[in-house]
Amino acid sequence: MNQQSEIVNIRYAALVVGVVMLFLGLAGFLASATSEYAAAYPQPGYSYALGLFPTNYFHNAIGILTGLWGIAAFTSLGGSISFHRAFAIVYGIQAVLGLLPFTNTFFGTMPLYGNNVWFSILLAGVTYYYGFMKSGSITQKLVSPQT
Repeated sequence: MNQQSEIVNIRYAALVVGVVMLFLGLAGFLASATSEYAAAYPQPGYSYALGLFPTNYFHNAIGILTGLWGIAAFTSLGGSISFHRAFAIVYGIQAVLGLLPFTNTFFGTMPLYGNNVWFSILLAGVTYYYGFMKSGSITQKLVSPQT
């Protein structure tokens, strides 16, 4: 694979992750407004996005902002790499917090448990690959002398 196609892949991966996060954030707000799951929670705004992912208003807002950031990061290689790296670190930490009983609601602000754990691991892995592994190979090709 040539360098130009690797750059395009990194940028499009940021776009795809951004669109997925934006969609899930919007789906969470829709679920909070219309879902039968919302009635089961003692606090308003809690529900299951797509019937799978526990969420609340704050979690949905974070998803929308992250999605918009990924879409904006698509416009440049540096922005895409920065997005992937930050996303991998934050969502990797989020997955670990979701596994711990005393932090699985991020100290009462948003649900990180259930299907959110495996989804965070999946997205952290994808963004780690594009942010650290693929971008590292591009950097090495740009820095190393041509033979």
